[in-house]
Amino acid sequence: MHIYSGVMTERQHRDLDLAALKGLSHPLRVRLFDTLSSLGPMTASRLAEQLGESSGATSYHLRQLEKHGLVREVEGRGTARERWWERTPGSVTISDRGPNDTPAGRQIVEEVSRQQQELQSQNVREFLRYARERLPEAWQLANDFTLSNQFLPPEVVEELVRRFHELLDEIIEPYRGKQLPGTRPVQIQFNAFALIGGEEMTE
Repeated sequence: MHIYSGVMTERQHRDLDLAALKGLSHPLRVRLFDTLSSLGPMTASRLAEQLGESSGATSYHLRQLEKHGLVREVEGRGTARERWWERTPGSVTISDRGPNDTPAGRQIVEEVSRQQQELQSQNVREFLRYARERLPEAWQLANDFTLSNQFLPPEVVEELVRRFHELLDEIIEPYRGKQLPGTRPVQIQFNAFALIGGEEMTE
């Protein structure tokens, strides 16, 4: 299961069905969805510049994402020729459980999740490479990459994840849906998973 949170203005959540997952599964659509999630509203032209694509391509794929309720036009902003787009508020879950537990569903979830993980890893690499030369010192220091290897039962991992989400919601609530002075786009990544090559301990 992959929970994908955007710059949320409201406490909304959606489990993506197979139709929405198919609508998202194009590589450029994943990148558009990710960029709007992390950087906020943009025009198709600005997205094209950001992603190295043509504005025709970004406009087309934004409309496809709109059909599935994943992005929407920003009300009261832009013109008939230059529309502004934003992520539909809330978080989404990308999962191959329940109705999506089919061969096609599992394949699409695997592909979309892989693409999103690659984008998140790219963000980490860019920070490590460019932070010193592109960010003020305060932002260079405001980071942490922690790795903890433990032997844990599944219920402890579930508790860790639950408490992480509770703490995250508590801390970011005053900033939800706002772009206040002194803030900039920040991505919070949290990974907790069993290592495939490991084994469960027995007595």
